[in-house]
Amino acid sequence: MARHGKHPASALFDWTEQFARLASSAQNPRLQAFYQAGVVSADTPLEQVPLMALDVETTGLDANQHAIVSLGLVPCNLRRIRCGDALYWVVKPVCELSSESVTFHHITHSDIRHAPRLGQILDELLTAMAGKVMVVHYRNIERSFLDKAVRDHLGEGLQFPVIDTMQLEARLHRQPSWWERLWRREPVSIRLADSRLRYNLPSYSAHHALIDALATAELLQAQVATHYATDTPVGELWS
Repeated sequence: MARHGKHPASALFDWTEQFARLASSAQNPRLQAFYQAGVVSADTPLEQVPLMALDVETTGLDANQHAIVSLGLVPCNLRRIRCGDALYWVVKPVCELSSESVTFHHITHSDIRHAPRLGQILDELLTAMAGKVMVVHYRNIERSFLDKAVRDHLGEGLQFPVIDTMQLEARLHRQPSWWERLWRREPVSIRLADSRLRYNLPSYSAHHALIDALATAELLQAQVATHYATDTPVGELWS
């Protein structure tokens, strides 16, 4: 399969400049420190980028009504996944668990009874994320829920670059038009488990934040090995 070529670095969004602006405008010292840690420039080859796979499990899909119940972080690069340095937290949400969410991620009321609030693990979380490009599968969840949680605790939101493995799959698998749907052309699933199957990756139990973070890290490695050169600028993949 043909591999993606390089784009001019000037055409790529530069999170380095964005972090510099945020470091100057942030009011909270913890967010100032996070942004001051910086991030690689858009023209950095993928093989040189420090990555951190991230997954959050929540009580629902709306960040304004629901909350985070667990987070998983797995540091990695294109060659290695450092499971020994992975982090996992169950946190007490600010809203009640629903029967639907318990069925979904299997975190129960007894699991959260003595769990910390997200604010209590926020320093550790920000320290782990600092300087990394995050890897997620469907960035709208991780971005919106972390932004809302940090805004609630620190009074300011959180911005960070992500490589979205779902978005990478969407680039490869065009969804059918209404005309094609009329002729019953089924869309290709770009969900995490189905995407992994296309790369012959093993099946894992779904909806556990740490396992899904690991699964996402493995998926990115497979996507890059199949479709991209290792010296592809990170700015071609991040958002």
